[in-house]
Amino acid sequence: MSEVRIRGYTLEELEKMSLEELAHKVLNARARRTILRALKKGWTPEKKKLLEKVKKFKEGKYKRPIRTHARDMIILPIMVGTTIHVYNGKEFVPVKIVPEMIGHYLGEFSLTRKKVEHGEPGLKATRSTKHIGKK
Repeated sequence: MSEVRIRGYTLEELEKMSLEELAHKVLNARARRTILRALKKGWTPEKKKLLEKVKKFKEGKYKRPIRTHARDMIILPIMVGTTIHVYNGKEFVPVKIVPEMIGHYLGEFSLTRKKVEHGEPGLKATRSTKHIGKK
């Protein structure tokens, strides 16, 4: 079985890189800007808390599911292998982090809208479509 490579780098190589190196070599422009701003000005408290939970979870010190509202957090190599429950506006959706997700946002994998299901008149119908005409 072949190793997963992201832009030519293996997961082990990505984990050894500094965040600045990762930003310049792997991430696209929007993600690179977000990471570089975080390094310069510091992470927002919500993102910092999420990273601390992920590190504790990897060490085995955190046993509960990791839950977050930080949908705009970029997936980093340290997060690979964990399951993060991301809030979609109604509930927390479990997202299993795999190497191919590195550089994407958490919110991309926790959809905020459901597929519309239209039913027959009288089934799953609203008040206005309840009426079934006589033939």
